[in-house]
Amino acid sequence: MFYPEPIDTSDIKLSNDIIGLAEELAENVHNIWAKGRISEGWIYGKIRDDICKTTPCLVPYNELPECEKDYDRNTAIETVKTIIKLGYRIEKNTDTSNNP
Repeated sequence: MFYPEPIDTSDIKLSNDIIGLAEELAENVHNIWAKGRISEGWIYGKIRDDICKTTPCLVPYNELPECEKDYDRNTAIETVKTIIKLGYRIEKNTDTSNNP
């Protein structure tokens, strides 16, 4: 039997800037998921149907129900917290000449 033991990140507190980053990551997670689904032949549908490959989640992130956004947010937030817990720092590059 599988007993998941994720890294405990309960002691990691995120700044507002990093929470904003996590929201951007959450949107990107959704877009990656959606692109993958579309490439597998899935299309938008009012109900999820694995046989017909339809899902109501093939919409832009800002149109998702909050419960779906929360799934992506939690993934992004826990990823960021894990990075920090493992000893890495996340800093925004203030040199705008290198930003796209």
